[in-house]
Parts: sequence; structure tokens; C-alpha cells
Amino acid sequence: MAILSSLRRRSAAGVAAVAGATAVGVCLAVGSASAGALSGSLYRDPSSAVIRWVAANPGDSRTAVIRDKIASQPQARWFANFNPSTVQSEVSGFVGAANAAQQIPVLAVYEITNRDCGGASAGGAPDLNQYQTWVSNFARGLGNQTVIIILETDSLALLTCLNSGEINARNQAISTATRTIKSGNPNAKVYLDGGHSTWNSAGETANRLRAAGVQYADGFFTNVSNYNSTSSEANFGRAVISALNGMGISGKRQVIDTSRNGGASGDWCGDDNTDRRIGQYPTTNTNDNNIDAYLWVKPPGEADGCRYTAGSFQPDLAFSLANGAPNPPTTAPPTTAPPTTAPPTTAPPTTPPPTGNGCLASVAINQWTGGFTASVTVTAGSAAINGWTVTITLPGGASVTGTWSAQASGTSGTVRFTNVGYNGHVDAGQSTSFGFQGSGTGPSATATCAAS
Repeated sequence: MAILSSLRRRSAAGVAAVAGATAVGVCLAVGSASAGALSGSLYRDPSSAVIRWVAANPGDSRTAVIRDKIASQPQARWFANFNPSTVQSEVSGFVGAANAAQQIPVLAVYEITNRDCGGASAGGAPDLNQYQTWVSNFARGLGNQTVIIILETDSLALLTCLNSGEINARNQAISTATRTIKSGNPNAKVYLDGGHSTWNSAGETANRLRAAGVQYADGFFTNVSNYNSTSSEANFGRAVISALNGMGISGKRQVIDTSRNGGASGDWCGDDNTDRRIGQYPTTNTNDNNIDAYLWVKPPGEADGCRYTAGSFQPDLAFSLANGAPNPPTTAPPTTAPPTTAPPTTAPPTTPPPTGNGCLASVAINQWTGGFTASVTVTAGSAAINGWTVTITLPGGASVTGTWSAQASGTSGTVRFTNVGYNGHVDAGQSTSFGFQGSGTGPSATATCAAS
């Protein structure tokens, strides 16, 4: 499926306020969605445009940076094609793979009628009745585990092309879509369009969210395809939440797009700006009671429609965003409290823990019919290591179809995985991780690790 993720973002100076675009003629009951905090790992789509580019361009001088800092990270899958007959199966396949990996998928719905007010990302459903048909089919594919839905970027912040009747119709459509998705999957976390901190005011944003049924959603998203700092967006989000609380709508939370807000801000169009950087890596661990997640909703490297075709992956844009940015975090081993009762006496392990310049690798497999994902943890022994190679033997008929945070040598039989630039150094007793996806039956938990 083509992924259209390029969106026109406006600054406050470039967008006139829409008079009367608050809750005109709308009276909705408050509060039916649960807005509890998210927790868990986000799903990395193994068929994203950036991963396909990395696989096809191993010799490109930009590949290592793009692979290590962008392709290794979970990003949203965009559902932007009007395909009512196939959207259910597309959603089901994507969500099913994430469920099998025990991770949370992020789905960006971008299908509202008169999308982007006819700008670079124009399109969407032909009318709002057909939009609801599409949404109903979309919701049928969501399963019953946690999913994150970014519902209709720009749909509430950008209303300049709509008259008051069209605004009311859009609000009703988004409210109905929210409830349809929640009905299809009660564990879906649905977030509505909150624009960003340099567009509409917090009070105006809260009014628009109320009119569009945020009381049925889990909260709102901000900064999609924009560059405002995370701190500015968090402050804006708190002001929006405060305004919603003043309207009697409580418990709503924010998610922030941090895919390219780690550098300069200024003019919007990222196709023509080389001062941008990727921001906070995607996570549900925000340490902020108002913020459910930092997400990469706009896939880094996909164009805005200024210099390149909207939604196309451009390696020079990706390299510009990633070059000079910090490396992704490595993972320390989990800490656990000592047992309250003495553990049973057991024989010593037959394989001693690594000592000196050694390492151990452990493998966790998530299997589904016809395929699997593997999460591999590499732990250093009593001395730091500066590189590692993990060797895993696949069963007959199995093959590796995608790898993240490592480089694979081979795709079947005995496969060797070596560190990438940012996760080769592991301090004594600490861990890092990588993963791969494959077809067929996953390997056993047996793996060997050799330190460089």
C-alpha cells in the first residue's frame, strides 16, 4: 500500500483564525473513553519505506546513518488510500503482525473528505457517507489488543476551506469515527487533531476538540509533520488539557510527534531545510502524566510536497535528519527485587556466565502462522565489549525477512548478526538488543555470542 504521510503544516502567522469554528450547535455528553496511560513497546513496521530503501542500498554512503537512527525505530503506518474493499484486510495484517510481536502498532488515519483543504496532500473519501463506510471497514481489522490511532491530521486545526455547515458535518464525522473505532476495538487508543503549539490557541484547540467528540477519545495529538520542540508542545498540551477540564472534559492525554523536532524550527517546509534533526526516539515512557507517548507519526525522510512529491521517501532528507543526531538508547538489563523467600537450591548452570571480554545472547520468539519475530538480548560479561556477533541457526524452510539494530549475514541456515554503529559498545553487565522478522518457524532459544 502506498503510504501518504506528507502533510501541509501551517504556522500561526500563516493561518487565519476560523470565526465560529467552535462548538456551534453541538451538545455532546461528556466522557465515555478511558484515557489511562499507555505502556509497552511500539511496533516497528518491517515493510516501511525507509527499511526497503536501506535493504536496496547497502553500499550507499548514507545507509549506515539512516539504518541506525531511523530504520531501527518504530514509526506510524499511514492509511491514506480510499480503499473500502481492502482496508480491513490491510489493517488486520498490520495489526496481526504487531500483536504477534507483542508490540503496539501506530496507525495514522488520513482519509477525511476534503483532506488538507486541497493542498499537497489533497484527497480523502469522496464524501462523508463513504468516509464512514471506510472507517467501519477499517475498525473491523483492528483486533482486540492495544493499538494507537492518530485520527485525521489537520482535520480540526485546518478549517479555512470549510463553511460553518461543513465544519459541523466534519465534527460529526470525526466523533462518529471515534466511536466506531472504539466499538470495533475497545482497547484502541484514539487521539484527535490538536494542531501544534504555534498554530491555534490552546482555548481554540480545546473548543474544536470538544466539538469533534474528544470526550469519546483518549486525547489528542500535536506536532505531526512539524518541528516545534517537545517542551513547547508539552506546555501547549497542558494548556489544552486545562481548557478541556474547564469544559467538564477530564482525563484526556496528549501524544507528541517527535520525528523531526530535534533541530531548528522556523519555516515549515522540511523538503527545503537542512537544519532539522530527528527528536526524541519513540517511546511510551514519557515520565509525564499528561503525555501518553512520543511517536514518529511523520516518517523521517518522507517529503512534504515542497521540493519532492508529497509522501515520497527521500534519502537525502532522511540523512539530513539523522546525521549528527544522538544514537538510540541501549537497554540495560531489568532490575528485580530480591525474592521474599529463599529460592530452591539448583544445580549450577552448565554454561557459565561470560567473563572477561565475553557476552551472552538470549532469544525470545513470537510465532504466528507462517512467520515469527525474534527479540535478541546481548549481555556483556565482567568487562565492557566494543563489538559483538550473534550466531543463530534457523530451522529448515525458515528465512530472515527483515532485521533491525543489527546487520545480518545470510538469510537462512546459520545466520550471523553483528552490531551496528551505535550498539557495539556494551558496558560490563549491561545489555543491548536487536531483532529480526522471518518466515516459517522461528529458531530455538539457542544462540552463541562472540565479542570483538
